[in-house]
Amino acid sequence: MGSLVRAQPGELKSSTIKLVELFCFYSMSFFIYILHSTVSNIYYVGYSEDVKRRLEEHNNPIRTKFTSKHLPWKLVCSFPISENRGDAMKAEKYIKKQKSRKYLELLIGSEIEQQRVAQLVRVPMHRD
Repeated sequence: MGSLVRAQPGELKSSTIKLVELFCFYSMSFFIYILHSTVSNIYYVGYSEDVKRRLEEHNNPIRTKFTSKHLPWKLVCSFPISENRGDAMKAEKYIKKQKSRKYLELLIGSEIEQQRVAQLVRVPMHRD
Protein backbone atom coordinates (compact mmCIF):
# COMPACT_ATOMS: atom_id res chain seq x y z
CA MET A 1 0.00 0.00 0.00
CA GLY A 2 1.11 3.54 -0.69
CA SER A 3 1.40 6.20 1.95
CA LEU A 4 -0.03 9.69 2.10
CA VAL A 5 2.44 12.56 2.11
CA ARG A 6 1.25 16.08 2.81
CA ALA A 7 2.48 18.60 0.20
CA GLN A 8 3.89 21.94 1.28
CA PRO A 9 2.15 25.03 -0.20
CA GLY A 10 4.62 25.61 -3.09
CA GLU A 11 5.21 21.93 -3.89
CA LEU A 12 1.77 21.14 -5.30
CA LYS A 13 1.95 23.81 -7.97
CA SER A 14 5.46 22.74 -8.98
CA SER A 15 4.48 19.05 -9.15
CA THR A 16 1.36 19.83 -11.16
CA ILE A 17 3.36 21.85 -13.69
CA LYS A 18 5.87 19.01 -14.05
CA LEU A 19 3.05 16.50 -14.68
CA VAL A 20 1.46 18.77 -17.30
CA GLU A 21 4.84 19.26 -19.02
CA LEU A 22 5.39 15.50 -18.99
CA PHE A 23 1.91 14.85 -20.44
CA CYS A 24 2.45 17.45 -23.19
CA PHE A 25 5.81 15.91 -24.06
CA TYR A 26 4.26 12.47 -24.47
CA SER A 27 1.04 13.59 -26.15
CA MET A 28 2.72 13.02 -29.53
CA SER A 29 3.05 9.32 -28.92
CA PHE A 30 4.55 7.84 -32.10
CA PHE A 31 8.18 8.34 -33.02
CA ILE A 32 10.31 7.55 -36.04
CA TYR A 33 13.65 6.06 -35.05
CA ILE A 34 16.81 5.32 -36.99
CA LEU A 35 19.26 2.68 -35.82
CA HIS A 36 22.78 2.07 -37.06
CA SER A 37 24.64 -1.24 -37.01
CA THR A 38 28.33 -0.62 -36.41
CA VAL A 39 29.13 -4.21 -37.45
CA SER A 40 27.36 -4.11 -40.84
CA ASN A 41 27.43 -0.32 -41.33
CA ILE A 42 23.73 -0.22 -42.25
CA TYR A 43 20.72 1.78 -41.07
CA TYR A 44 17.31 0.56 -39.94
CA VAL A 45 14.20 2.77 -39.86
CA GLY A 46 11.13 2.06 -37.75
CA TYR A 47 8.35 3.67 -35.73
CA SER A 48 7.25 3.08 -32.17
CA GLU A 49 5.53 4.53 -29.15
CA ASP A 50 8.48 3.40 -27.00
CA VAL A 51 11.81 3.84 -28.76
CA LYS A 52 13.88 2.61 -25.80
CA ARG A 53 11.92 -0.67 -25.67
CA ARG A 54 12.25 -1.15 -29.44
CA LEU A 55 16.02 -0.60 -29.29
CA GLU A 56 16.24 -3.28 -26.58
CA GLU A 57 14.13 -5.64 -28.71
CA HIS A 58 16.30 -5.06 -31.78
CA ASN A 59 19.43 -5.78 -29.72
CA ASN A 60 18.00 -9.01 -28.31
CA PRO A 61 20.05 -11.88 -29.82
CA ILE A 62 17.24 -14.40 -29.17
CA ARG A 63 14.99 -12.79 -31.79
CA THR A 64 15.55 -14.14 -35.30
CA LYS A 65 14.54 -11.16 -37.38
CA PHE A 66 16.47 -8.97 -39.84
CA THR A 67 17.99 -6.86 -37.08
CA SER A 68 19.31 -9.88 -35.14
CA LYS A 69 21.81 -10.53 -37.93
CA HIS A 70 23.45 -7.11 -37.55
CA LEU A 71 23.93 -6.70 -33.77
CA PRO A 72 24.62 -4.41 -31.99
CA TRP A 73 22.34 -1.51 -32.95
CA LYS A 74 22.83 2.06 -31.81
CA LEU A 75 20.04 4.65 -31.78
CA VAL A 76 21.27 7.54 -33.93
CA CYS A 77 18.02 9.50 -34.29
CA SER A 78 14.44 9.61 -33.08
CA PHE A 79 11.82 12.28 -33.49
CA PRO A 80 8.11 12.65 -32.77
CA ILE A 81 5.86 12.15 -35.76
CA SER A 82 2.21 12.00 -34.67
CA GLU A 83 -0.36 10.76 -32.19
CA ASN A 84 -1.71 8.63 -35.02
CA ARG A 85 -0.20 5.21 -35.83
CA GLY A 86 -1.23 5.56 -39.48
CA ASP A 87 0.79 8.78 -39.84
CA ALA A 88 3.80 7.06 -38.29
CA MET A 89 3.44 4.18 -40.76
CA LYS A 90 3.23 6.64 -43.67
CA ALA A 91 6.35 8.46 -42.49
CA GLU A 92 8.27 5.21 -42.12
CA LYS A 93 7.17 4.11 -45.60
CA TYR A 94 8.13 7.48 -47.10
CA ILE A 95 11.61 7.33 -45.56
CA LYS A 96 12.17 3.72 -46.65
CA LYS A 97 11.01 4.49 -50.21
CA GLN A 98 13.84 7.01 -50.55
CA LYS A 99 16.30 4.07 -50.54
CA SER A 100 19.10 6.52 -49.91
CA ARG A 101 21.82 6.42 -47.29
CA LYS A 102 22.48 10.12 -47.98
CA TYR A 103 18.84 10.94 -47.24
CA LEU A 104 18.97 9.01 -43.94
CA GLU A 105 22.13 10.87 -42.95
CA LEU A 106 20.44 14.18 -43.85
CA LEU A 107 17.44 13.18 -41.72
CA ILE A 108 19.70 12.24 -38.80
CA GLY A 109 21.42 15.63 -38.86
CA SER A 110 18.55 17.95 -39.79
CA GLU A 111 15.72 18.85 -37.45
CA ILE A 112 14.17 20.84 -40.32
CA GLU A 113 13.99 17.70 -42.50
CA GLN A 114 12.49 15.75 -39.59
CA GLN A 115 9.77 18.39 -39.23
CA ARG A 116 9.19 18.33 -43.01
CA VAL A 117 8.58 14.56 -42.94
CA ALA A 118 6.21 14.93 -39.97
CA GLN A 119 4.28 17.66 -41.79
CA LEU A 120 4.26 15.72 -45.05
CA VAL A 121 2.33 12.79 -43.59
CA ARG A 122 -0.18 15.03 -41.79
CA VAL A 123 -1.24 17.03 -44.85
CA PRO A 124 -4.33 15.49 -46.47
CA MET A 125 -4.12 14.57 -50.13
CA HIS A 126 -6.57 16.45 -52.38
CA ARG A 127 -7.67 15.15 -55.76
CA ASP A 128 -9.21 17.14 -58.59
